[in-house]
Amino acid sequence: MFLLQPLVARIWDATVGGAAMVFLRSLLLFHSFTCLRNAIDATPDDGQIQLASEAPDDWQKYVRSPSNRIVYPARIVANYTQGNVTNPHGLLTCKGSTLFTRTPRTTSAPDLPPAVVADFGQNIAGYLSISFGGSYNSTPGRPGIRLAFSETLEYLGDVSDFSRGYNGDAITPGSDQIAVAAKPYTWTDDHGCQYGSQVCADGLHGFRYVKVYLDALESDAPHTTSYGEVSIKSMSLNFTPYLGTPDTFSGWFESSDDQLNQWWFDGVYTTDLCTDTFRVNDTDSRNSASPSIVGKLVLHDGAKRDRDPYVGDLAVSSRTSYLSHNVPQASRNVLADLADHQRSDGWIPPASINGYTLPLVDYPLWWVVCSYDLFMYAGDTAYIQQYYPNIIKVLDTFYPSITDPRTQLLSKGFGVSGGYGDYAFIGRTGPVTYYNALYVLALQNAATIAKFLSKEGDAIRWTARAQTVSAAINFYNFDSGVGAFYDGTCGDSYCNSHAQDGNSLSIVAGVANSSRVNSVLSYLSKANARPYGNAFYDNDIVGGGYSQRVYAFISYFEIEARFITGLADSALEEIRRLYGWMSTHDPEITQWEGIGPNGQPYEADYTSMAHGWATGIVPALTNYILGVIPSGPGFSVYTIKPVPGDVEWAKGVVPTPNGPITVNWQQNRALGLFYLTTTAPTGSQGTVYVPVSNSSVAVYLDSKLVPNSINKRDGEFGSGGYVCVSIEDSLTHTISVGYKSWSLKK
Repeated sequence: MFLLQPLVARIWDATVGGAAMVFLRSLLLFHSFTCLRNAIDATPDDGQIQLASEAPDDWQKYVRSPSNRIVYPARIVANYTQGNVTNPHGLLTCKGSTLFTRTPRTTSAPDLPPAVVADFGQNIAGYLSISFGGSYNSTPGRPGIRLAFSETLEYLGDVSDFSRGYNGDAITPGSDQIAVAAKPYTWTDDHGCQYGSQVCADGLHGFRYVKVYLDALESDAPHTTSYGEVSIKSMSLNFTPYLGTPDTFSGWFESSDDQLNQWWFDGVYTTDLCTDTFRVNDTDSRNSASPSIVGKLVLHDGAKRDRDPYVGDLAVSSRTSYLSHNVPQASRNVLADLADHQRSDGWIPPASINGYTLPLVDYPLWWVVCSYDLFMYAGDTAYIQQYYPNIIKVLDTFYPSITDPRTQLLSKGFGVSGGYGDYAFIGRTGPVTYYNALYVLALQNAATIAKFLSKEGDAIRWTARAQTVSAAINFYNFDSGVGAFYDGTCGDSYCNSHAQDGNSLSIVAGVANSSRVNSVLSYLSKANARPYGNAFYDNDIVGGGYSQRVYAFISYFEIEARFITGLADSALEEIRRLYGWMSTHDPEITQWEGIGPNGQPYEADYTSMAHGWATGIVPALTNYILGVIPSGPGFSVYTIKPVPGDVEWAKGVVPTPNGPITVNWQQNRALGLFYLTTTAPTGSQGTVYVPVSNSSVAVYLDSKLVPNSINKRDGEFGSGGYVCVSIEDSLTHTISVGYKSWSLKK
């Protein structure tokens, strides 16, 4: 059955009369909608309107995954070929052999090592294999081949853009070395050395480009030499991350905007690259290989680094994973392992790095939020029941110990927090808005968990504390001069600095009241907008270059805040700047850890160019353009509330433990017409919101007129609102705005 539940709020004046609307429908509708993917046409017999046959779903064309685990180079970067190289295209499979030849210098001519750069076409990760045709040398030692890997051409040199050795496992100087045997054989880039501690290789790499050159390290003598001949028949990569081929997708998204569609699937591919087994020799070498996590599927931060799962990153990458593939264990394994290493004072480590001791002040809160997401998106009740005591300890022991009793705000410097960092290791102090807004969000999430577990006392306590902290943030931290929240303190007073993280989360968590929401977002647009996204600070008072640095991680929460408040056009504008920049700059496709001044990788070659925390476009588009958000475990309770902006249509599937939620909608924004059809699993309870321009527009559920009582969320802006209905069955239901649809599937 289905129940109608119109919610009463502000009623807006009608802008188009009923007679005029009928006229517009009969005269203009056919011409307005024939260009849409799923066209709405007038029927010839009664002047009514119905949904035409749907075009086949073709989202598979956007999938970036290799088709299988053996990946070959896509091309040779011709202008990087140097020295005596015969047939450089031989490195491509079935293109014949490539011959590298180098002889000792007899003149003053430059002694250029023969070199070829292979481009795999996009970022990949795994173990490189080279099929050698053999080697020859007339001097002592085997001819040496060295390999340098890079995600971008800008940072491709004689050593890799990143090596495990840079973090302490210094068996190589940043390049991988090979002493090539005389007879044909296949070499695989396993971690280790050919001769004791000489002629060593790092093993797994995340990269797009690899430079292959005939050279040898002096320290590898007498086993290798820089001279001789080496024949290479082909090279390939054993792809170790999650192989996200089309048949593995349990959820997908498609819309009228081809760029948004591609960026959604690019985000999925980026997270797939980070989903891999935790292995001792290809993860962070700084004491992160705990026996409790080795051998398990995890969600690393990045493909090349950090290959250690940090819980803050999971706040975005896990949502991307839940909405695209059925691998919740990759997130669960990380969350459970970190909870198992909880300290006696309630603090939870951010990752296994440094033996679970890296001191971050915000990540225990992200652990609570990510545990909530695992419960809501994947329905993992067993996990929540097992680790619920850990949630209590985080919220009721650790964070009260760093709370200023005078203000009831978390204060950096209280308790043990003075030397702690955060996701960006920012030197913040005092009642930082970001920490406190995140605290409110974690308390709210925990209260919701408690209600589902019938822990009413915990739910009441955490809800009350969230309200107290929210009020304190508004009272102490708001800068009425600019209309945004301060970041933290500089000495005894607030820094004249306003951060993207705290301001965005103040809206996501409902901290900012309705009179402040618009001013906060307006200020961020004015002060933080850059050609490549929105900066995470408005100035450089707290840190040098911060006003030019963009984190897609934190930008996700600003984008989410814009959607929540109904500002879809500004959310989409920010998405297009941010993801448009990353998709058109090397290495393209995958999404970056951070962007610095002039749109460059923010930490130069060290920057991860395939980072799961940058994939917020996936949950943003699924949760707000398609419109599906869980409010009960495993989507047992859910809402569908599209915030379309200029997107003309969207369709997709959202996976749940009990089956998919399907949504297909389209709109004609100029005429105020909207159509939505949806199906959900048996036993679920959904509330569907459809946008209406005013209170006189007709709204139909399965061709039956329903009351139009406009509902607006507190702080939501726009000239209209939403009408909602509740659905509690597994039938396919159709809701139309501004016309009567006859479409009803059972």
